[in-house]
Order: sequence, then structure tokens, then C-alpha cells
Amino acid sequence: MSVRIVVMGPSGSGKSTVGAALAEDLGARFVDGDDLHPLTNVQKMAAGIPLDDDDRMPWLRVVGRTLAAETRIVVACSALRRHYRDAIRAEAPDAVFVELGVAPETLARRLGDRPDHFMPAALLDSQLDAWEPLRHDEVGLRVDAALPLRREVAAIRKALIAITRAPGDAQSLR
Repeated sequence: MSVRIVVMGPSGSGKSTVGAALAEDLGARFVDGDDLHPLTNVQKMAAGIPLDDDDRMPWLRVVGRTLAAETRIVVACSALRRHYRDAIRAEAPDAVFVELGVAPETLARRLGDRPDHFMPAALLDSQLDAWEPLRHDEVGLRVDAALPLRREVAAIRKALIAITRAPGDAQSLR
């Protein structure tokens, strides 16, 4: 059974931590979408300049192709807007999106706790301004990222089983 999951949310939402734990739980490969950014994007963000759609779209296509190339993969990717998720889906139509719900104050605190990351806390407002939660017609789920990690992964796994299993299908995610 193919498992292609995007763990999404603004910077500081826990995408990498949750994504890595979920991938381990599912026996899948984990890829941090930050590692797929071209150097020009990383330099721009490190300089405190928000990315625009021209910067993001090539990166999102790479994220989608990375998902499509694997049968069991979890990718951490902000996927802030619906049309960004659509760009990923254009490459990996069966991708399931896991939205991490986190309060803005928690995001700011978490970003302050990681001063060596290329994404500065100063760009958080631009991400929150761009944020479009999953819509009812998108395949995915929302989880409270304030839960302890084990409970968060268990909640995601339970919801994924319901989303990915066709009626009468006894296959597990593992």
C-alpha cells in the first residue's frame, strides 16, 4: 500500500519532529522539505526576505516529485496555501496532508528556541498571513500539535487509517 504524506504547517509547528516520528512509526522514509529548497530560497529566507510564489513553485514541484518517487514517504513541508498543495498534488495525486494546529504564540516561542535555523522568527507573520487551512474537499486531517508527540502520532495514524482504507480493505499502514 502506498503511503505519501505531507506534514504541513507554518515554521515552528513541529513538521520535522512529527514527520520523522510518523515516518518511523509507519516504516516510511522521512524527507524534510527544507532540504529540498534551492540555495537561493535558503539565502533569501536567511536574509529575512519572505519567499513569493515564483520562489516557492519550483520547490513545491520538487516536493511533489519526491513524494511520487517513493511508495512509503513522509515529507515535512509548509504547504501554506491551497494552490501550493495543488502543485504538490499535481505531481503526487494521492498525497495526504496532515495539518499541524499550533497557536501563534507557541510558534513564536518555538522559533525563538532555534536561533541557528535559516528561517528567522521575523518571517513568522508572513507565513501566518499566507496560511490557508485545509479545506473540506482536500484529502487530509488536522491534529493538535500541542499534544505529546506519541499521542500526536497515534492520532495521525488512527485518522490516516480511516482516510486511506477503502471500505472492506483490511490493509494496515505498516
